[in-house]
Amino acid sequence: MVRKVKVLAGALAGLASVVWVSWACAGVPVVLKAQTVDDDGVVTLGDLFEGAGEAANVPVAAKPGRSVMLHAAAVQSLARRSGLDWPNAQGLRLIAVRSGETGAAAAPAATAVRGNVEVLTYARSLAAGEIVGPEDLVWAKAAAAPADAPSDAERVIGLAAKRPLRAGAAVSARDVSAPQVIKKGDMVLVTYADGQISLTLQAKAVGAAAAGESFNVQNPSSGKVLQAVATGPGEAVVGPAALQLRARTFASR
Repeated sequence: MVRKVKVLAGALAGLASVVWVSWACAGVPVVLKAQTVDDDGVVTLGDLFEGAGEAANVPVAAKPGRSVMLHAAAVQSLARRSGLDWPNAQGLRLIAVRSGETGAAAAPAATAVRGNVEVLTYARSLAAGEIVGPEDLVWAKAAAAPADAPSDAERVIGLAAKRPLRAGAAVSARDVSAPQVIKKGDMVLVTYADGQISLTLQAKAVGAAAAGESFNVQNPSSGKVLQAVATGPGEAVVGPAALQLRARTFASR
């Protein structure tokens, strides 16, 4: 009996030590700020998180332009090494940091800006159809900025190049568009749904479309052409679902 008590006491002591070490090693809980801004060109943990405390001045990245995109996983790792615990419950992949009200942020120009100006440029050449990523953009000085030059990298990231784009060229809004999920000639699964009624058929795309955009499909058997709304790669809807999707897309613009 005495031996069992000693064994149990030892087990409880071991469990308590594990709990203590886990608690002691846990970082200080922090929350990502609703507005992540920086004005001095160096993004710190204090710029990103509420309650960063002594780790507030730990540098995260340089921000040479009006904005910079940070990889959330890298920020989370640095925060952990600095004694902070950010769980990233939202599952963010990127964190956008902009200049504050006193920084260099500016509204998009209505006309072309000339002189020694800072513009968003392509860090590498992109082929038509390639998706623009955070690493593909860099701020640089130029003699002039396009009239539709974006003032924020987020306006371009995730969009597709409409034509081949040269490294070093200034970014223009007309360079990019939403990625196409349907190409002309694709066989598309078209669905009609209304209440308990659901019909699906395969049709041929007469045109191309991005998600949420309208395009025409042709029934290979009857030759009849219908207008559908793209919902994803090789998929589209017609009927009430298409009307609702078009309305949501229009409202979000």
